[in-house]
Amino acid sequence: MTRIFRAPAFYIQGPGALSQLGEKAATLGRSVVAICDSAVLPLVERDLVETLSRQDISPTVIPFDADVTHKEMDRLAELARAKGGEVVVGIGGGRTLDVAKGVSRRTGLPFVSVPTVASTDAPSTRGIVIYDDQHTMIAVEQMDENPAFVIVDTAIIAKAPARLLLGGIGDALTAKFETEGAWKGTGLSKQGTRPLKTGVMLGDICYRMLLEHAPGAMRVAGTGDVTPDLEAVVEAILWLSAVAFENTGLSIAHAVATELGAIEPVRKHSLHGEHAAYGTLVQALAEGRSEDELETLFSFYDEIGMPRRLSALGLPEAGEAAIDRLAARCAKSPFLVNQERMLDANDLAAAFRAVENYA
Repeated sequence: MTRIFRAPAFYIQGPGALSQLGEKAATLGRSVVAICDSAVLPLVERDLVETLSRQDISPTVIPFDADVTHKEMDRLAELARAKGGEVVVGIGGGRTLDVAKGVSRRTGLPFVSVPTVASTDAPSTRGIVIYDDQHTMIAVEQMDENPAFVIVDTAIIAKAPARLLLGGIGDALTAKFETEGAWKGTGLSKQGTRPLKTGVMLGDICYRMLLEHAPGAMRVAGTGDVTPDLEAVVEAILWLSAVAFENTGLSIAHAVATELGAIEPVRKHSLHGEHAAYGTLVQALAEGRSEDELETLFSFYDEIGMPRRLSALGLPEAGEAAIDRLAARCAKSPFLVNQERMLDANDLAAAFRAVENYA
């Protein structure tokens, strides 16, 4: 079978990287529509205008503070067309980048991703998570292309709340386990092909970088200090994890994360990355990983402060019946084809209980 590997054309990371936005955007078009998180805009507006004005670009800057809905993406796409946009730039966290991706998809314009937090691996991917007006996830769309540029200014990310970096670490932790599951299973990647071995190797590198550098990165997270540990963890989250999963697939960890995120008290109390991190533990137990691997993983969670109990994620009641219901929902996930053997609800319930009871 033919195998395909895809990734952003350029990934640029470092303190002050935002200053390169104008130069890179100018290679794609002269009329820039920049959709920026409303809370972030006052912090970056001067640098944003400066980097674009050096290329004689006067951008249309659109503040954004809403859910990623079809209505919002259609509205902003129409505005981008009215402004004669040639390039769409998204600046902010996951919601802002997703809505900007949706605008790019609807207008056919190239997309430049400028994440200001490292809370998930989404900034480098084609995926767009869409919600309804009740804040419930209803669909995932895919851009035709990965972002033309991903520009990661670590001086900005270093100031973001430490909790968001912890969420990003949780999301990236899944890469090793899910890429290995995808390789052994029968599912297809986003490219519609079986995965390349490269994706599995990137997932393993991502995991090893997190084990080595995440404790140090969490010690400085939110302080504004840009250290080698922080740089390595941001790279693992925003680059390695994204490229690994897009070219292999998701498995048990994200099946669990999806179902946890659908529970309102959990969604309000904890982050997607924390749900994914819990799902990684479920996957590791369900796969029968060695005791050495499990000890390394659980000890790492404790060292960096990653929640590893359902109650810590905000589940009001985590008794036997609740676990059985959760496992039954997870067992219906399409991601479960990415495993060496098909697991049923009983297998997953046993893994949930093993996680909850792990010392």
